[in-house]
Amino acid sequence: MPILLFLIDTSASMNQRAHLGTSYLDIAKGAVELFMKLRARDPASRGDRYMLVTFDEPPYCIKAGWKENHATFMNELKNLQASGLTTLGQALRSSFDLLNLNRLVSGIDNYGQGRNPFFLEPSILITITDGNKLTHTAGVQEELHLPLNSPLPGSELTKEPFRWDQRLFALVLRLPGASSVEPEQLGSVPTDESAITQMCEVTGGRSYCVRTQRMLNQCLESLVQKVQSGVVINFEKSGPDPAPIGEDGLVDSSRPINSFASQPWHSCHKLIYVRPNPKTGVPVGHWPIPESFWPDQNSPTLPPRTAHPVVRFSCVDCEPMVIDKLPFDKYELEPSPLTQYILERKSPHACWQVFVSNSGKYSELGYPFGYLKASTTLTCVNLFVMPYNYPALLPLLAEEESYLLPVHV
Repeated sequence: MPILLFLIDTSASMNQRAHLGTSYLDIAKGAVELFMKLRARDPASRGDRYMLVTFDEPPYCIKAGWKENHATFMNELKNLQASGLTTLGQALRSSFDLLNLNRLVSGIDNYGQGRNPFFLEPSILITITDGNKLTHTAGVQEELHLPLNSPLPGSELTKEPFRWDQRLFALVLRLPGASSVEPEQLGSVPTDESAITQMCEVTGGRSYCVRTQRMLNQCLESLVQKVQSGVVINFEKSGPDPAPIGEDGLVDSSRPINSFASQPWHSCHKLIYVRPNPKTGVPVGHWPIPESFWPDQNSPTLPPRTAHPVVRFSCVDCEPMVIDKLPFDKYELEPSPLTQYILERKSPHACWQVFVSNSGKYSELGYPFGYLKASTTLTCVNLFVMPYNYPALLPLLAEEESYLLPVHV
């Protein structure tokens, strides 16, 4: 069930008007309604939950949360007025706290026991703002700061205010007050240069610099496509680059390996898609991504974790392993420089093992918990999640079964 939270800037500057005479606040209201119409084309939208938050002081900023129905959401949206300050940091904190309200009770984060991608509440937070200076009662702020203190129990167990299944997107309205004589530039919408952009990118989202109504419509079409069931992971290369592959598909040892120059595929901050089971509509899985610490019985508290796990991959080609009757989990990676690089190597029968640093007691890198592998058709790259240290476990289990099966998936 996707959660779609709209954070609407209700500062006084949203009363400014674009050249057709419409206020920014009315443009924002129209954008929410158009998004909902576009989203309604997808049958999966029947399970959507909409929330509405403004820049008012908490708790009055929450206009529609967990208890309010769709009619309340629409009525509150219609009645919004712009009269306050640009308290973006506080409003973002209130939005994330609202999303995280029930997580400790539900056990969705599974603290201290590994991260289960199949325990998720996919949330898209869309803020619509004019990108003006950040203001509060004490003056103007140059940088975006989110209050560190949260009233939620358990919030100290994650370093950031957001979680790996929550992504922030920003529509920054820059529509001119006078009509432009220059022809409109078509193509992709650039990111904005305001304070919120970096926050969007940290969560796995992005900002859009909106200069025309057509651009706004284009952004809303794009945002509807972003409503995906998945979690964000940091993929980081560990060790040297792989040997280059020649045109014949074999390792070309004559070509030099440039392991020291940083490449875009060395570090990617991307989604893995967590598909629901077609029969039940709920994701099913078996194995967690390990925690980045070894349990210490003498420690009174769990160490706080980062919102996004850092998964390291080794570029040593390995044989993919599965064993009959032992389940594995398979997640497709969002397209990125890493997936492009792996697919271009055209090695669908080799895999790269993945690790979480400090997950083992005696090894800094820990033991592998799965691998990255191109699909047999070379159309996508999948993350296979297996039991921890599966290269040691599977042969032991295979002695019972008497054989290991090669993987063809």
